[in-house]
Amino acid sequence: MLKFATILLGGRKLNIHRVLISVWDKTGILDFVSALSGKGIEIIATQGTASFLASHNIPVKPIEELTGSSNLLDGSLKTIHHRIFAAILAKSTEEHIDQLKKLGVEPIDMVVVNLRPLNYESTTDEKQLLERIDIGGVALLRAAAKNYRNVVPVCDYNDFKEILDSIEKCGDITLYHRRKLCVKAFKKCAEYDMQVSQILAQLFAVEL
Repeated sequence: MLKFATILLGGRKLNIHRVLISVWDKTGILDFVSALSGKGIEIIATQGTASFLASHNIPVKPIEELTGSSNLLDGSLKTIHHRIFAAILAKSTEEHIDQLKKLGVEPIDMVVVNLRPLNYESTTDEKQLLERIDIGGVALLRAAAKNYRNVVPVCDYNDFKEILDSIEKCGDITLYHRRKLCVKAFKKCAEYDMQVSQILAQLFAVEL
């Protein structure tokens, strides 16, 4: 695992140090993040999620502190930044570690994302539909899943308890569990992209 520091949990090494969170559905997130933060894990979050967590007195670092810039293009560009994706995609090689140090970036060990629902039934307005398509969340999940050995991809609140239990037990997420979450993340992205294509095909009267 790629780490620059060590946290001890009950005498055990804790391999999850920094978690990036961007969630539309807040189900279970407060208890999950409170448990992570209570173990000394740093929480980084996008604007809306950061505000929500801060309002419940959970220490959180806004993602803007990592990127050095606020949301761009009316909020369309929040997480797509080389400092964020370098922290997620870096592997445990000397070359990658050196590049992160030069960027002044520390690795992100877990990405927690759920995607904004399209709510096609509520509108057939093309502009509104296109605005609702999640770009950054899908990219974050795919990047974390691609590098699952170093970064835990989380896209389902039903996995929160098992993740916390694993961290409590061994200070990390087992390889099998990481692979399971990797597959789930890619499946979620594929299902989301299929939903987008089907909605737009119906709206544009295009046959798939």
